[in-house]
Amino acid sequence: MTISLRELARTDTDACLQLFHETVHRINVRDYSSEQIDAWAPSLINGDQWADRFDDRFAYVAVEGSQIVGFTDMTRQGHLDRLFVSADHQRLGIARRLVERLFQDATDNEIYRMTTESSITAKPFFLSVGFEVAREQTVQCRGVQMTNYLMQRAFKR
Repeated sequence: MTISLRELARTDTDACLQLFHETVHRINVRDYSSEQIDAWAPSLINGDQWADRFDDRFAYVAVEGSQIVGFTDMTRQGHLDRLFVSADHQRLGIARRLVERLFQDATDNEIYRMTTESSITAKPFFLSVGFEVAREQTVQCRGVQMTNYLMQRAFKR
């Protein structure tokens, strides 16, 4: 298995949206109720609006052959918004490679602190790559309450 990383293109967003939906429904279901999962990753999402959130961000896909198996994006201020790896490609180091690419972008662009809002499921991963929990929080997602974690990682100046 050879996985390569490249910048996310606008034409990748449909595949990323499908990967997001499938991953949340197959992986995050162990930590969230079906009501929470359906609110987080509903069957109908406006693809254009979802894709617009990649604009003016550091955004990458992980590709195996011609298949997107993971993606991530981070704002220019250092907020890691999305990090998802295909349910069939978990625990292969893909998320770590994607995050390490964002760490490089942070360093190259003098971003000294990254933040993310991690799911319960992803919290152990983020801890393993140097993030710390700032606080546990209850958020509203399409009218449904969910627990997540505001996490941060500082970089040396």
